[in-house]
Amino acid sequence: EEVQQAAEQFFPLFRIVNSRMPTNATTEDTLKVMETVCNLAHKLRAEEEKIKFGFNKNESTIES
Repeated sequence: EEVQQAAEQFFPLFRIVNSRMPTNATTEDTLKVMETVCNLAHKLRAEEEKIKFGFNKNESTIES
């Protein structure tokens, strides 16, 4: 059951990356690029959450 659930999450993500790879790319190439893309996605999510919940507010959100 856990493997089924993991596969349902993994393969759509794999197909997204694989569809953008050159035609001669191997599965190993796709997995390496996928790891890099996922790391970037995690970084972007962390930055977005920091902005939403951080103590540094934009000047437009501070009332005078």
